[in-house]
Amino acid sequence: MKRIIKTSVVLCAFVALAFTANAQKMGYINSQLLMSEMAEVKEMNSNLEALQTQLRKKGQNALETLQKDYQAVQQKVEKGLLSPKQQEEEAKKLETRQQDIAKMEQEMVKQIQDKQQKLSEPIIQKINDAINAVAKENGYTMIFDSANGIILYSQDENDVSSLVRAKLGL
Repeated sequence: MKRIIKTSVVLCAFVALAFTANAQKMGYINSQLLMSEMAEVKEMNSNLEALQTQLRKKGQNALETLQKDYQAVQQKVEKGLLSPKQQEEEAKKLETRQQDIAKMEQEMVKQIQDKQQKLSEPIIQKINDAINAVAKENGYTMIFDSANGIILYSQDENDVSSLVRAKLGL
C-alpha cells in the first residue's frame, strides 16, 4: 500500500512539474498609448495636418472660383446677355466643374489615407520589432494589445509597456 501511495505522489509531482514546464508566460501592452508617446507619431500627425491643410485650401479655392463663375453667369442671365442655349451650355460647364470638384475631394481623402498608411507602416513595424524583442528576451509566449479591449482582466505585472518603451528608447 505504501508503494502505491509513493508511486501516486511521485506521479502527481511529475504531472505538476509538466504543467509548470508548459505554463505560458503572457503579457499585454496598450499600443495606442505607446504610439501617442512616440515622436515619430507626432511628426507623422504634423505632416498629415500640413497635407490636409494644403489640400483643403486647394479645394476651397476651386469651390470659391466655381461660386464666382456661377454668380457671373447668373448676372449675365439677369441682364439678358445670354440666350437660352448659352445659358444651358454655361449650366452644363458649371455642373461639370462641380462634379470635378467632388472627384477632387474624393481624391484628396484617398491621398491623405495613403499618406497616413505610408507614414505609419515603419512606425508599426518598429513597435512590432520592439514587442517581439521584449517577448524573446523575457520568455513571453504571447503579448496582447489591450487597446483593442480584448483583455478582460490581467495583473499589472503582466503589463510589458515599460519594457517595450525602454526598447524603443522612450
